[in-house]
Amino acid sequence: MPRYELALILKLMQRPETAATLRRTVTDLMERGAVVRGMENLGERLLPYQITKHDQRHIRGTYFLVDFYAPPNIVPGFLNHLHRDVDVVRPTVLKKDTQESSKTCCGPQQ
Repeated sequence: MPRYELALILKLMQRPETAATLRRTVTDLMERGAVVRGMENLGERLLPYQITKHDQRHIRGTYFLVDFYAPPNIVPGFLNHLHRDVDVVRPTVLKKDTQESSKTCCGPQQ
């Protein structure tokens, strides 16, 4: 299974509501067959621009990263589910490279 990273921006909420949204998102991901490796809270930040989602304007959001393995065929359906979630401002799934580059970027080749 390929490795993915979910960059998630949630609307500004109290801690219990944020935890419930994350729990709901990760549970749905695991029910679809994914294996979650880790989650990182990047904190509350000012959005780079105002985002209107579900008839609400957002200027601040809470950022999270979720690292997971999943079959490629579940990603479009999962993203569709997240786009319909009223607590999610912006979901983005990126495929992570599994191989680290061992070459140096500069200098003489040996």
